[in-house]
Formats: sequence, C-alpha cells, structure tokens
Amino acid sequence: MNKEERRFRIMGVLNVTPDSFSDGGIYLAADNAIARIYEMIEEGVDIIDIGAESTRPDSLAVPMSEELKRLRPIIEHISETHLYEKVDFSIDTYKADIAKYALDHGFQFVNDVTALRGDPTMSDMLVARKPFVVLMYSKDAKAQTTRRLVEYDDVVAFVKDFLRERIDLLTAKGFPRDNIIVDPGMGLFVSSDPKYSFDIIDHLSEFKELGCPILVGISRKTFLGATPDDSDHASCAWSIQAIHNGASIVRMHNVEMMNLGLQALDYAV
Repeated sequence: MNKEERRFRIMGVLNVTPDSFSDGGIYLAADNAIARIYEMIEEGVDIIDIGAESTRPDSLAVPMSEELKRLRPIIEHISETHLYEKVDFSIDTYKADIAKYALDHGFQFVNDVTALRGDPTMSDMLVARKPFVVLMYSKDAKAQTTRRLVEYDDVVAFVKDFLRERIDLLTAKGFPRDNIIVDPGMGLFVSSDPKYSFDIIDHLSEFKELGCPILVGISRKTFLGATPDDSDHASCAWSIQAIHNGASIVRMHNVEMMNLGLQALDYAV
C-alpha cells in the first residue's frame, strides 16, 4: 500500500509551544520545528498541523503577538521553500488573523478547536478565503480545555448535534460544505471520564450522517491510560480502529510508527 492508494490521510502534529503535554516544548525553537517538518515528510505525513498555543488543562491563552512570534520563522520557511507543494499544512488556531497569515503563506487548512467560538471574526475570514476547515467538538468554549467531568446520556448524539449546528452556522454564510471537516473531540475535550471517548470511536460511523470527512485526534491523549511517551502504540492502534470506523484523517504525533503499523497490516480501506 502506498499513499496514493489510501482513502485516509495522516496529519502530523507540530506543537510550537513551551508547555505542550506531549513533547515538553522541544519544538519551540524554530530550527527544531523546521527539522521536524522535514522528518515528518520523510516519514510519510500527508498534512502537518502547526500550533503555537497549548490547549491542555491549566495552560494559559497566548497573546496574538506571541503566537505570531513563535510561528513566523516556521511559516516563512514553509512559504519560501514551497514546502506546501510537498505536503499540506494546517494552522491550529482559533484566531482569524493568525489563520489568515498562515493561509497567505501557502497553508491549506485551518484547525479550530473552538469550532468558531473563540473569535467572532473567524467565520467571515473563512468565508472570504474558503480553505479547508476543521470544526472540533469541545465541552469548553475556550481553546484551553479543563478536567471537568461532563456526563452524557448519549455522547454521540450530543456531539453530532453540536457539530451539525456549527456546520449550519458556517454554510449559512456561504462557506462550501465540501471544505468542512468534523472532529468529534477526544479525551478531556469531551470529558474527564474516558468512556465517552471510546464510545465515540466505537460509533464513529454515525458521524458520516453529517456529510463531512471525519478527523480524529486520539494521539497521546490521557484517556488512553498512559503517559504521552508510553502511549504511541495505543495511539496507533486506536487510530487504526478509527479509520476502520470511518475516519478520513488521523492526527498523530508519531507519524513513523503510524505508517509502519499501517504497512504491516497492508491497511487499505
């Protein structure tokens, strides 16, 4: 199986932050981040998702000036070297001006963990530019999630209703439905009770009713029951299950392990 034969895509994670839960800030330095981009390309990544503001519990919101300071040398390198012709790039932000800056420099995706709740100007910017956009469910309206326990009678139905409302809000303004990707959320974005994340994976096919590709970000989440360093095997296994259940994109930290696992299974769906 090669990349051209796959019906799904691997999105590699690049956290340009000092306080990421998954990598301890090792990619805050621009040189390290750029080197990691080239590594992921060699490892077979399809999309690289770059974010400069942590969304883990207890993290702090980052001023736009600081977010741009962290991103600028990386985005300029991508633009100057035309790396966006080799793989797609996604900007992980809820701020419209940051997203616009990335799109102006060759990025094709905007990944908004607030699903348009974080910046009231985001939807209009998206309508004007029409990139691909990821709308993610989170129990919290702000980007920084919490450890709050939320209980659901039917988590799949609840999350579907939320995403449907977000899709309708954006398409009503003239945004093309074909450019929308839905992410049902995982881990603490859903609840501190891990059962709800597993419920979503088990019933992922039901989200196809929304008529949009499905992205799942299982990688290194705490609901897997291991530290980030020890959870890559579980991350890959559950991501493969998500693909089997209907995911079109899986968001991964360890791109190499994911690709090796898929090759070992000769996984084509």
